[in-house]
Amino acid sequence: MTQPLEAGVVVHDLELMERFYREALGCVPVHRSHIPRSIGGPAGLGAPLLVVWLQVPCGMPSGTASGAAGEVPSGGRIKLIRPQADAAMPAPPVPPPVPLTARCGLSYLTFHLDDIAPVVAALPAAGARPLSSPVVVRARSRRISFWADPEGNVVELVDQRGGDRGAVTGGRLGPVESAP
Repeated sequence: MTQPLEAGVVVHDLELMERFYREALGCVPVHRSHIPRSIGGPAGLGAPLLVVWLQVPCGMPSGTASGAAGEVPSGGRIKLIRPQADAAMPAPPVPPPVPLTARCGLSYLTFHLDDIAPVVAALPAAGARPLSSPVVVRARSRRISFWADPEGNVVELVDQRGGDRGAVTGGRLGPVESAP
């Protein structure tokens, strides 16, 4: 590979989704582009597109989710892709959560953090919905938490604090259920 891995997410509301990934998860916009039909069509992408590349942060101090100066990028990027052809169409309804194993294809994006607690606490206000109860589960010396972003895409948060006796549940410290 000559460049970092990029995962593309097709979105309906580009502003909402960019704000969510920027504010809730600390991703930093690094590039915006309009892809015309003359490129998108032959490339198999379809109609004209708007694309925003977001750098996934790394090396953040514990408890932060912001793109502070001096951070080391993770090498990963998320591309938010907005087809322009359906600009007048209403947003599709957010599908109800289904178990990840009931899905085919790309299932979720994983963010490895020093401490997932502050991010978990901020996600409801950013428009995300927890996909489990309890919200945070301890599994093999890790804490994990699955969420649906504002358009229903699944986001996993992981940290190495599974040995803790408590974890965030609904934005507050509380008991954790263990996974095998």
